Amino acid sequence: MSIVSFIVLFAVIWFMTLMIMLPIGLRTQGEENDTVRGTPSSAPSNLRMGRKLAIVTLIAVPIWLGLSAIIEYDVVTVADLDWRGVLSR
Repeated sequence: MSIVSFIVLFAVIWFMTLMIMLPIGLRTQGEENDTVRGTPSSAPSNLRMGRKLAIVTLIAVPIWLGLSAIIEYDVVTVADLDWRGVLSR
């Protein structure tokens, strides 16, 4: 795999992890009864985005390293996933 493929794999894993982590621990302004004028009550009251980005990176790096090793050392290949025998025809 090329370096670009590894970077793209990391970006995909990082953004998927971010999308999973964003709603975890989120408290809205409506839940806190502290709605700022001009914002919806569903807006976050204390997002702490920097902390979430650090946690996402700490989670994404080991996942990326594991998947990269699996791909680079051919632990699982496309032929292993060909259960119906379509590729061997």
